Amino acid sequence: MSTATLKGPRWVELRLHRTALRTLLGAVLLAAAVTAFLRWGAGAYPPVSDCGSGPCEATFLGFPDGEYLLREAMLKASHALLLLPLAVGVFVAGPFVARELESGAHKLAWTQSVTPVRWLASRLTTAAAIGAAVALTLMAVFRFGAADLLGSSNMHWADRGMYEASGPVLVAYCLFAVAVGTLTGLLVRRTLLAASLTGLVTGAVLALLGSLRWQLVPVTQASGPTTTMEPLWIKALPRGAFMTDSGVTNAAGERFVARACIPDQMAHFSCPSDTRITGWFLDYHPRSHFWYTQFIETGIVLALAAAAVWAAFLVLRRRTP
Repeated sequence: MSTATLKGPRWVELRLHRTALRTLLGAVLLAAAVTAFLRWGAGAYPPVSDCGSGPCEATFLGFPDGEYLLREAMLKASHALLLLPLAVGVFVAGPFVARELESGAHKLAWTQSVTPVRWLASRLTTAAAIGAAVALTLMAVFRFGAADLLGSSNMHWADRGMYEASGPVLVAYCLFAVAVGTLTGLLVRRTLLAASLTGLVTGAVLALLGSLRWQLVPVTQASGPTTTMEPLWIKALPRGAFMTDSGVTNAAGERFVARACIPDQMAHFSCPSDTRITGWFLDYHPRSHFWYTQFIETGIVLALAAAAVWAAFLVLRRRTP
């Protein structure tokens, strides 16, 4: 940011929270340094293919090889990035907005030629810029660390954490958390309560859209004939695709799970004598659906964020003369 950008309310905001911002900067730099070290270890200590008759000895920090440690670290990092929007929302709702309203410090700003609307707009833009910058930086660090591992075991592009850390949807969730945190802080005006409610709302939206995201884009369907309970769909699944459903069909075209046949009215699985398996089916998302789903989900989250921002300004206007 230039010096001109930091004048007025933004300078005050960054000055008041300089300790938290310095801690955040230190955490980002530490994550980058650790990732670079693990990348070096993965190259310097490659996997050993032949360990003789016994187990492989630890060669890098107590692990069999550097790549194993890098993979485990990146897997945990992808899960940790899921918590980033919650952390952003909790900070904005609590220390950034609600604490100032709770202590009455906002009244001083409003008497220094800063209107309530400008005060809120300044906080929103500052928090949004910091949240987006942190998300993009951590995503870049993650992609640097996991560049050669994406698509390998336990690091599928559709997995929770891996999906969010690899596309723009994580930035959208951070912006949504900023908007929800600001709105909650204005409504509640209590630091701990506002932070708790923001974390709850942000987490609920993350969980809800995470469970619905693969319904945003129609699945690709494959089917074929078969006469056994073993569906022959394995060869039909493209490399790297994300399977959502599979099973077999009867002569009427009804779908059911292989080996389970059709559930009867007693909630037990049985195979009626007149049931004859005629084919198999497979529903999946190819790798190309990643960006379609990312952009659609990002649009939904940004629309929710815009609604929360509009509601925040509406609340501010109604509560200020």
